[in-house]
Amino acid sequence: MAPSVQTPGAAPDGPPDAELMLSFARGDARAFEILVQRHQRGIYNFILRSVRDQSRSEELLQEVFLRVVRAKDRYERTAKFTTWIYAIARNLCVDESRRARFRDHKSLDAKRPGRDGEEGSNLLSRMPAKEVPTDEAAEAPTLRRRMRAAIEALPDDQREVFLLRQVSGLSFREIGETIGVPENTVKSRMRYALEKLRDHLGDLHGDASAKPAAAHKGSGGDRTEGAHV
Repeated sequence: MAPSVQTPGAAPDGPPDAELMLSFARGDARAFEILVQRHQRGIYNFILRSVRDQSRSEELLQEVFLRVVRAKDRYERTAKFTTWIYAIARNLCVDESRRARFRDHKSLDAKRPGRDGEEGSNLLSRMPAKEVPTDEAAEAPTLRRRMRAAIEALPDDQREVFLLRQVSGLSFREIGETIGVPENTVKSRMRYALEKLRDHLGDLHGDASAKPAAAHKGSGGDRTEGAHV
């Protein structure tokens, strides 16, 4: 069953991740449980949208935390836990994608399984309303299929940034640290991803001629506003 805990991005209660990881390295099992509760949902969502297979995503999620366990004695506080663990997840997804190239791809029209036998949620429903409106048209099956197709058609580097931002809720800075590129490069990839999505889906919203959103350059530099895909 898919994890059912809080999404990343929300302010966690209790000690910072780094403190919990160091406590876990000293033998505190409860510290590890808290880390799992904080991060498994966001990591699972990222993996699921990357590999597009629920069963395999759950296996990879377990592998992520197994690697955290194995690396607990090598963890250094200088590395932010969020970017460190997402780098582990990303590397596993990259390896899985390479293997998947030699297997048949699933149909874009196939329903994605959800929890407890319910129909799976789609990426559009997880996006912040300020960035992608979730009006009645956005709930139409045709738009959901087209949205999935458009996202899967993005270049790998742009799709990766888009998923880490929209699905997992990482800031641009955190994404840059996770994938090893400058923050401005992350913003650029996100902007190009949004432009391509607008090209694919703009006709459904009737404003394809509008300019795509740019990365917000306010405090923190980690928000994207005004995008309507």
